[in-house]
Amino acid sequence: MDLRRPARDWLFDVLVTAVGMVLGVLVLLGSLEDYPGDQTHVGRDLTIGLACAVLLLLFRRRWPGRLALLMSLSIVVSSSGMGVGAMALFSAASFRSWRVSVPLGAWYAVIVTLAFTTVPGQSDLEYLQSVAVFTLAYTVLVVVGMLLRSRRELIDSLRERARQAEEGQRLRVEEARLLERERIAREMHDVLAHRISLLAVHAGALEFHPDAPADQRAAAGVIRRSAYEAMEDLREVIGVLRDGPGDGAGDAAPDRPQPTLTDLPALVEQARAAGAHVDLDDGVPDPGAVPDRVGRHAYRIVQEALTNARKHAPGARVRIALTAPGDAGLAVEIVNALPPGAPAPRLPGAGAGLLGLRERAALLGGMLEHGPTGDGRFRLYAWLPFPVDKTVAPG
Repeated sequence: MDLRRPARDWLFDVLVTAVGMVLGVLVLLGSLEDYPGDQTHVGRDLTIGLACAVLLLLFRRRWPGRLALLMSLSIVVSSSGMGVGAMALFSAASFRSWRVSVPLGAWYAVIVTLAFTTVPGQSDLEYLQSVAVFTLAYTVLVVVGMLLRSRRELIDSLRERARQAEEGQRLRVEEARLLERERIAREMHDVLAHRISLLAVHAGALEFHPDAPADQRAAAGVIRRSAYEAMEDLREVIGVLRDGPGDGAGDAAPDRPQPTLTDLPALVEQARAAGAHVDLDDGVPDPGAVPDRVGRHAYRIVQEALTNARKHAPGARVRIALTAPGDAGLAVEIVNALPPGAPAPRLPGAGAGLLGLRERAALLGGMLEHGPTGDGRFRLYAWLPFPVDKTVAPG
């Protein structure tokens, strides 16, 4: 017995029980003409019906099959129990499979057929009509109960699928963020390794310069050794992010400088050579003055945007606009037309690539937004502030 069921379940259980009692009382009133003046029988009949109703209210969800089987015996001894027993059969069909509910329905039909043989003074036609009516009623109750059970299972399965879809989307988002952070870490490894190696080379040149004072050569030696140790530590910490079975700290790939904003025209030319229609509106007066880390992320943002445009809007013209308003940061805007009738990517996030771009913008303290415009285009806008300025994106 579960008394902690939700209020909605309690309300439905009370309704089912009340319907059973009403049906039982109607059957009892119809049978009074067979027992004229027998008020003792009426009281006993109602007592059995009420007891069955209490059992139905308390146990219809926990033991619906057993309860329906028990209620079938009340049909023989109580007219009011017929209504409650019918709702017990309905409950069994609602909570148990057809392997249970169909045999129970057949059993109820057998019981009611035998029960009506004890009614005195009825003709064969009346007997057949009574049996047919009750058998049809039991059949309808079993069918309706099975339909309700199927509907409930369908809703539960849809909810579970929705939950799994949400969980899968969350895992994909987390995986995309993790992959992008690993990618950024690998880029940082290459950039820092390149710069530290240059520092070590210059320090070594100063250390072994014949005209340098002894104290400067000693300081240069410390710088060179520290740079070398920093390089090894960097490879040991970030080397695990390298792809491939042989990528360890000792087998790391050759260090290489990462692309910056000055490499963006070459990227655009590569896209054009591949057949893309790309317009570059470079409004940055001096691309070389843009900090390398800002330019590197801007390069990756444009690269990903061109890839998305090639996948989702092949053949569409892409416009790239770069501006540096007030020398406070770099604004990157990429706009392309969407194919007619094609579904536009929707927020939040149309794919892992855009999630990665958002991670890049957030790493610099900037912002990134994307989505379809009202005129049939897709717009991606990123604001990457320069490290020396905490200015936020202009409104």
